[in-house]
Amino acid sequence: MEFLTILLPVFGIFAIGFIGQKKIGFDTKTISTMALYLMSPILVFRTFYTTPFTIDYLYLTFYTFALCFSLIAVVYVISYFHGYSTPETCGMILASSFMNNGNYGTPVVLLLFGATGLKSAIVLMVIQQVVMCTVGVYYAAKGSPDGNGIRSALRAVQRMPIVYGGLLGALFQFLHIPFSNSVQEAVNLVADAAIPTVMIVLGMQLANISIKQLAKARISWSLLIKLAISPAIAYMLTLFLPVDEMVKQIMIIMAAMPTAANTTMYALQFNTESDFVSSTTLISTSLSLATLPIIFMIVL
Repeated sequence: MEFLTILLPVFGIFAIGFIGQKKIGFDTKTISTMALYLMSPILVFRTFYTTPFTIDYLYLTFYTFALCFSLIAVVYVISYFHGYSTPETCGMILASSFMNNGNYGTPVVLLLFGATGLKSAIVLMVIQQVVMCTVGVYYAAKGSPDGNGIRSALRAVQRMPIVYGGLLGALFQFLHIPFSNSVQEAVNLVADAAIPTVMIVLGMQLANISIKQLAKARISWSLLIKLAISPAIAYMLTLFLPVDEMVKQIMIIMAAMPTAANTTMYALQFNTESDFVSSTTLISTSLSLATLPIIFMIVL
């Protein structure tokens, strides 16, 4: 029951965005773009500027890519035996292989582990963003009628400001470039506001999702992969990685997060099973209120 006290405040902030979107009707895309392009890069910059680099960064990168491609392999096996088409397979990959580490996982880790755990969570979030805007966009484009995956993925990476924020923060740390107190305060103000903003945006995005003509079998497989198989694979990967015990716990918890909201935007942009992906996002986010406490009890 105490684990619900961790999740309920998170869902309470989601609810602010959900209710606000239903009652008032904000321009979600504009607010989401602001959070993505203006606020999140500052948060990532601060993390990479203030967190000393260790070999753990390399391990986290290996882990994120290994987990993603393991989940994609599971989807391909299921699709092969069920005879799913290429668009159906790509839709399942979008719904099953990318977790919501940004506006869901990061706040949960902050509540569970405090500022120390948040640093690892943000590093995982940045790496996950790189995976989503390359591998994720590739499969979104591959499943569309006129897919051009590699070129679209490269353009998406070039436009991803979170990556540049991380690189700039790392450069400033490496060159030992100091900040005045006033500049540091300004950075902290924007960085501290980023997480609650993206949480509210997720609530708004969920309010815009509609469940239409559910493909029950495929959605069930996607939910099983995302909420159960993903943390199981993450656990097996952590057995071989020489990282701190707390970092291992964070890796498993982040792997158990529901479907990433960004995959819905990719599916809509490329017209790749958008109803299926959005439905899975909504259902997995709702079910996580029941599945995450189980993961907490096992991991913590």
